[in-house]
Amino acid sequence: MIVDAIENFEKYTSLHPLFVHVLEFLESCDLHVLETGTMRELRGRDLFVKIAQTKPKKKEDAKLEGHERYIDIQIPLSDTEIMGYASVKHCVPLDSYDAEKDVTFFEGLADSYIAVTPGMFAIFFPQDGHAPEISTKGVKKAVIKVKI
Repeated sequence: MIVDAIENFEKYTSLHPLFVHVLEFLESCDLHVLETGTMRELRGRDLFVKIAQTKPKKKEDAKLEGHERYIDIQIPLSDTEIMGYASVKHCVPLDSYDAEKDVTFFEGLADSYIAVTPGMFAIFFPQDGHAPEISTKGVKKAVIKVKI
């Protein structure tokens, strides 16, 4: 898991070949003007962005999840979002992996939580269990999916 300011994203482009395209997109697009429900392919299904509006959610209601085929880059746009973290190797699956949705949900709560504010991003790799969308009001956010 990586959490940092968007202006520092360039420092992470060496971590994955598609991250340079993420940087280009972030530099050329105002995410705030994209409508909720937007899904834009940047490099086909290898790299795409979804704009979502979350509902209010408490820590106890945020399910830990993990992905096997995609890296998540999550960017809150309208307000602070609390994101939970737990190493997948210590998580117990609730159900089997859903290949169509690329998600496994896990038992219990995250081990730690961090506030991610507008102007920041969080990157979750396949080894990173995460419990996103925790907020008191709901958050408009961008989720960039990067194929492994």
